[in-house]
Amino acid sequence: MRKIIHCDCDCFYASVEMRDDPNLRGRPLAVGGSSDRRGVISTCNYEARSYGVRSAMPTAQAKKLCPDLIVVPGNMAKYREVSQQIREIFLDYCDDIEPLSLDEAFLDVSNSGRCHGSATLMAEEIRQRVRETLGITISAGVAPNKFLAKIASDWRKPDGLTVITPEEVDQFVLRLPVNKIHGVGRVTAEKMHRQGIHTCADLRRYSQVELSKTFGKFGRRLYELSRGIDDRPVSGDGSRKSVSVERTFNKDLCEFNEWLEEMTHLYTRLLERLEKLGDRYEVNGATVKVKYADFSQSTHERNSRAGRISEFRQLLQECWDKRSTPIRLLGVGLRLTDLRAEHGPLQLPLPLPDLPTHH
Repeated sequence: MRKIIHCDCDCFYASVEMRDDPNLRGRPLAVGGSSDRRGVISTCNYEARSYGVRSAMPTAQAKKLCPDLIVVPGNMAKYREVSQQIREIFLDYCDDIEPLSLDEAFLDVSNSGRCHGSATLMAEEIRQRVRETLGITISAGVAPNKFLAKIASDWRKPDGLTVITPEEVDQFVLRLPVNKIHGVGRVTAEKMHRQGIHTCADLRRYSQVELSKTFGKFGRRLYELSRGIDDRPVSGDGSRKSVSVERTFNKDLCEFNEWLEEMTHLYTRLLERLEKLGDRYEVNGATVKVKYADFSQSTHERNSRAGRISEFRQLLQECWDKRSTPIRLLGVGLRLTDLRAEHGPLQLPLPLPDLPTHH
């Protein structure tokens, strides 16, 4: 029996913006284009949603629904960085990670030894670590397959955890409304409702042949999903591009010697994390990141084959020389090359059969 976790950040872009500017918290906020340029909303927080604001809505329309709406432009580089930091946490639990977008992913933890092999405890621990280290919340679903894990992660949003055990699958699926099935859009749902199909229990009254007649190729999938069957594997390469550690301080660090002392602690933790990865990876770069009291940040990096502490000291000095004002966060990281990916699987190529020659 597989153990799948689906993790989904709660209004991701908006959460990152509220984290970086506490003045935005508790106020209706959207990330997107401006209304005077025919902009569109990318995402919005729950305060904005309560006014009916939704993603993909024109900003001008959103402003009509919610006149106090604050719209900030998106910063994809920042969101990608946070997404990579979340992935670093995921990789502590398994290698089989399938990202669906920057803010959601499937994890197959069937063979993970973390948390005594309990997927529920792993999901809880992941959520706690993301909250404490990155300052945003994640909703998670735990189930025996991808279909149910994704539905479960949406069940108690925001900041929720829903677990569907193998024993609970049948009862859970029977009550499931058909519009919760991925692939059943508004048109298909209306077609089903006209036939008296409202839940998966209703779908089960039809044979696979009948469903295929009515819904084409999707019929077979409906037959399986209405019984909680989904054999799709979690397909990710499990390869990591970097390893990093960082810390946000209770009070800002003002002096360079404070920066240096904290960096030394972080460097020790970084080496411990690198050691856990075994000999699959080779170091190819070193990175130091600082975030200032005003929430702006600066990253300095260099090519490195060893990731020595002297190299990190040098990078930290560059940060200080560029701007020597108090910092609220410090991070150190190593860029990695995956040797397994570089060389491919370790097997000899099979000789190609001799093709018959036609004279």
